[in-house]
Amino acid sequence: MSEKKLLILNKQQIQQKLDRMAYQILEDNFDEEEILIAGILPRGNHIAERLKTILDGIAPFQSRLLTIELEKQSSSLSANIDFEVEECSNKVVILVDDVLNSGKTLAYGFGVFLDVPLKKLRTAVLVDRNHKSFPITTDFAGVALSTVIKEHVDVVLDEEDGEEDAVYLR
Repeated sequence: MSEKKLLILNKQQIQQKLDRMAYQILEDNFDEEEILIAGILPRGNHIAERLKTILDGIAPFQSRLLTIELEKQSSSLSANIDFEVEECSNKVVILVDDVLNSGKTLAYGFGVFLDVPLKKLRTAVLVDRNHKSFPITTDFAGVALSTVIKEHVDVVLDEEDGEEDAVYLR
């Protein structure tokens, strides 16, 4: 017996949301020379790559992609990063993930930058589920969903899953 899935966003809608988010990031950072886009592996990094590609086409500033891998099951912050955190000093960082559920992943992502004086730290997610256990808000969200806690949001990206882009609720 197959599980029921409700399509929330199709490929075209995901692209529209990412385009809108990129323009919001541009408006928020118009006077900057460079911004850093930090994607949380795995799917947050794919979203970050797509945002960077859009921004490279529309923004006067440079954008650089950073990658963060978090040990999400750990009770303390454990992260692998592909950059020196000091490089972020006095810069704008956009922390990107696919889905904001409890806020734990983004809270751990914030932890990477705690010892560095940033100009600005913003968050961007494709789906905000509104089930926060941590005091985390999104600055740029593709779509906000009010779901029940037992429901699950699946973000399918062709880079990761080999299937056409979609967001499902199951």
